[in-house]
Amino acid sequence: MTLPALFVAHGSPALALEDTKYTRFLHRLGKSLPTPSAIAIFSAHWDDAEQLFTTRDDLNEGSLKTLHDFYGFPEALYQIKYPAADAPVVEESIGSLFRLGNLPYRKVSNRGLDHGAWIVLRAMYPEGNIPVIELSIDSKRSPAEQYQIGQMLQSLREQNVLILGSGGTVHNLRKLEQGSEPASWATEFDTWIAEQLASWRLPSLYHYEKNAPHALSAVPTYAQEHLAPLFYAMGTADEERKAYRLFQDYAYSSLSLSCWQFGGEPIYLPED
Repeated sequence: MTLPALFVAHGSPALALEDTKYTRFLHRLGKSLPTPSAIAIFSAHWDDAEQLFTTRDDLNEGSLKTLHDFYGFPEALYQIKYPAADAPVVEESIGSLFRLGNLPYRKVSNRGLDHGAWIVLRAMYPEGNIPVIELSIDSKRSPAEQYQIGQMLQSLREQNVLILGSGGTVHNLRKLEQGSEPASWATEFDTWIAEQLASWRLPSLYHYEKNAPHALSAVPTYAQEHLAPLFYAMGTADEERKAYRLFQDYAYSSLSLSCWQFGGEPIYLPED
């Protein structure tokens, strides 16, 4: 079975404690997808010049640690565990595909899942019964290079592996507000992104910082890692080049909560 790839916004860590339109959407999304044999997730919160991915942690009995890589949130958030199992068969496939693409990589056994990964996965698959591999991103690479790394993993989707990119199209913590209406600059950037994705305009997307309205506000230099997972996920659907926006909303006026599907037919989601 060939699964689609997804780009999913992980928002604020507080998302793990919330009951909102977005968290309910993520739960419905997990139920609406065919059950994957494993999940491979690129997270904005693992940014490294090396290509890394998780492997078995014998000290944690084969499950991946839950990393609470944030501060200043309610204590209940730090008590949440999401002990997903590792996926050794998929690890081998990823390693083989990276070698085929001449991409050096390294497995990391003691890292676990950061909040960019487990918050999304817990909302989609609360039982935590699907094996997971987390992969690093490199925000210093060009979007074209990030897309090409995603291309290397296209065949995983044919092995019933769900590939996710977790980040955010608009992620500027210095511009968050308590307003109920989305900021116009944020919606204008997301509208531009949506137009490019729907038409798969790679040259335009690769140079979003020059082409998109309000690009520096939406993707500030200190947070470019949050847009990067979109290109990794998108690259895994290069042979199909179909994109569908499944959800769009905002928190704190400008924190984009979007979900994009790449490849396959549009996922049918029951109403909230």
